[in-house]
Amino acid sequence: MSNIDVATAQLDAYNAQDLEKYVSYFTEDCVVSGLNGTPTETSREAIRARYAKAFAQFPENKAELLNRVAVGNTVVDHELVIRKPGGEQFEIIAIYTFTGGLIARVDFAK
Repeated sequence: MSNIDVATAQLDAYNAQDLEKYVSYFTEDCVVSGLNGTPTETSREAIRARYAKAFAQFPENKAELLNRVAVGNTVVDHELVIRKPGGEQFEIIAIYTFTGGLIARVDFAK
């Protein structure tokens, strides 16, 4: 799978709230951080815990891809996150860095 294919597949798994499939696209030592911030998660297990909680809290949550740019080992997604129909919405930028065909780092800008 190309990096774009992995980015698409992980977004599809996120939208399906398929936790195990979602985390399978990340390296074991993946780092998640706010842009230019301190990492909030530093392992696949920590990502699993974060999104298990998020999926439970927001069972109708979806992210709509607005734009995507891919250069080298980086894919940048501009997404509209919708917590539930008619509910809270916000835009994010997700910057995915890939190693060995998996996501090794995600930096979010909101």
